[in-house]
Amino acid sequence: MSKPKRLGELLVKESLINMDQLEDARKEQKAHGGKLTSALVRSGAIDEKVLTQFLGQQYGFPTIDLSNFEISPEVISMLGRRVCEKHCVIPVSRSGRNLVVAFSDPSNIFIKDDLSLLTRCKIEIVVAPDAAINRAIEKYYGGGGTKLDSVMSALEDSDDQYDQLSESNATLVDGGATDEAPIIKFVNAMLVEAIKTKTSDIHIEPYEKRFRIRFRIDGKLVEKTQPPPGAANAISSRIKILCKLDIAEKRRPQDGRLKVRLKNGSDVDFRVSILPTLFGEKIVLRLLDKSNLQVDMTKLGLENDDYETLKEIVHRPQGMVLITGPTGSGKTTTVYSSIAELNAPDANVSTAEDPVEFNLDGVNQVQINADIGFGFPEALRSFLRQDPDVVVVGEIRDLETAQIAYKAASTGHMVISTLHTNDASSTVTRLVDMGIAPYMVAEATSLVIAQRLIRKLCERCAVEQKINAETLIKLGVEESKVPEYTRTRVAEGCSACNHTGLSGRLAIFEVLRFTRDVKEGIFEGASPLELKRRAIKSGGLRSLRQAALLKLKEGLTSVEEVINSSVEDLL
Repeated sequence: MSKPKRLGELLVKESLINMDQLEDARKEQKAHGGKLTSALVRSGAIDEKVLTQFLGQQYGFPTIDLSNFEISPEVISMLGRRVCEKHCVIPVSRSGRNLVVAFSDPSNIFIKDDLSLLTRCKIEIVVAPDAAINRAIEKYYGGGGTKLDSVMSALEDSDDQYDQLSESNATLVDGGATDEAPIIKFVNAMLVEAIKTKTSDIHIEPYEKRFRIRFRIDGKLVEKTQPPPGAANAISSRIKILCKLDIAEKRRPQDGRLKVRLKNGSDVDFRVSILPTLFGEKIVLRLLDKSNLQVDMTKLGLENDDYETLKEIVHRPQGMVLITGPTGSGKTTTVYSSIAELNAPDANVSTAEDPVEFNLDGVNQVQINADIGFGFPEALRSFLRQDPDVVVVGEIRDLETAQIAYKAASTGHMVISTLHTNDASSTVTRLVDMGIAPYMVAEATSLVIAQRLIRKLCERCAVEQKINAETLIKLGVEESKVPEYTRTRVAEGCSACNHTGLSGRLAIFEVLRFTRDVKEGIFEGASPLELKRRAIKSGGLRSLRQAALLKLKEGLTSVEEVINSSVEDLL
């Protein structure tokens, strides 16, 4: 019997996870590699700290919080970075011939013996989470070969090598050959660092006198480095080679994809967009990391009443569900979660996407290709001849797509799609302006969800602090409800959150259910503001500002983030 299976059974026996969660984690492990412990945490089956405590108790070893522990350079020098990364360990302290080493997996006694031979010390084991050990490795072995800064000097000193490009490394590896050209190493390092820092987009931007690279982390653009301006064309060419695009074409936009394979065997896709600008080609790479895709509807962040509403409506045999919001607001996650909820052996689910961002088993996914005249309308017409139960349209962009989608929704199909609007009630106006008849919007639409992403307070440095009552009232909190805001917090900033006080994001939602009162308002030509009033009165609608205030009330976010993610309710 294998070790992962024993560990999984022990966790089930202790009621820390259930069998369904264990099976999901094993599938995650099979798809993306790594350890079962990492897969359990990634899939959300168990909290990392709880798992660490369990491992420590199970194998009789103490646990350690590496974030509160400073490791001396002398101790770090006893083990190389490669050994630490390979086995997910890090030396912590030394006393005489005893060396304390943090393990993410304390059951592997063979690693303990190997480390004892390498260091000529007696190894004492403490237990720490995978992520904490990886952060410590980055902190103390900062000069690793995949760090972006470590290859900058090679770029600055090697102008004559900018054109030495190769197609041999089309699938990138974390930590490539040391004899590669500086441009190849730089692009590899940039992509790998983006993955490790959980970046959502990489922006490569040439200007008249400088050239910069920015990462979008937790929704905010952060400048990472400024390579030599002369390297801009070579970096652009390298990325085009990896995407199999036309290197010679510099006058027109191009779109492509590339795949990165890390040492642990996991793959990460990048969607690439290249746009000619005044001083060169601006490139934006969007990370499509399937391991970070959360398709469990219960974990979207919906409040209980909104979750029950969404679940009930998507299981209806027909109707239109629209997910709205700007680019980068998490619409894709909500759409894929809804698909996963409906993806069953007795359901025929077809999607038309541009592009297909993630592959879902059991779902018929179609890639739109406008260059050959195969757009959303053509895909939808084909779907309706394929006996569908659920139809997913990546985005309603024009009247023709909207008309076919609404025809499908009113003839016995469940249709899910996205739209770019500011809030849920203005979606009705947008559809009518497109040319969809008000009666069709009222009768065929079942639900509209507007959403945004709001940054979370860093759990490491957040502390409780009461917010001024006047501030809460200005944000839209009723004066009678101000005393309920007892769990509010602020974060001062620490090394874990890059001294911003914010780490990670969560979604806020405005769920508009099409009640009878709302439908009558649509027939009467009511304004978005009037529709919102009707929805609050008859359907209990919670606006985006109110949803953000709930997160503030729970101590999950800050006043600044409430203001940045939502607008004041004018009711």
